[in-house]
Amino acid sequence: MRVIAGKAKGHHLKVPKGTPTRPATDLVRGAIFSILESANCDWRGVLDLFSGSGAIGIEALSRGAGWVDFVERERRCCDIIKENLEKTKLKDQAHIYCCDVSKAISFLDKEYGIILMDPPYSDSSISNLLTRLATSKLVGPKTTLVVTHSPRLTLNSTYASLNLIKERRHGDSCINIYQKE
Repeated sequence: MRVIAGKAKGHHLKVPKGTPTRPATDLVRGAIFSILESANCDWRGVLDLFSGSGAIGIEALSRGAGWVDFVERERRCCDIIKENLEKTKLKDQAHIYCCDVSKAISFLDKEYGIILMDPPYSDSSISNLLTRLATSKLVGPKTTLVVTHSPRLTLNSTYASLNLIKERRHGDSCINIYQKE
């Protein structure tokens, strides 16, 4: 696992072993950022939910995001995100919340330009979480939400005021992009 592009390009990232984490492949991360870079997104504040190793959020920082908040519930993964941020020299542009995503949605109170969600593929409660997220303070009128998921899980085209604008499939991963109507 490595950073694909930007100022930290080529840095190898540590990945947690022995956890249910499934890191996004280079192909999937490349596709996500290709879509985001072609859209008119606000890169000042990014939220990385279900962060795992932090690879997606670190990729965002490497490509010019101003700040990334990482949310991950596994302590081992939080420690690895910290190591990866230090290794890439991006730790001054990030904060790690080591807690459940549902809890983070309840206490985080700022609007993000980009929200990245890479939940466990076996988590069937993602639709409920998307509905909560769509009605939270975290999603503003210009927020872009990116969700990666299993092709075996069908997501809705609308969650509250969030509408599906793009859907791509790469191998065993689907990428859904949502924005407010």
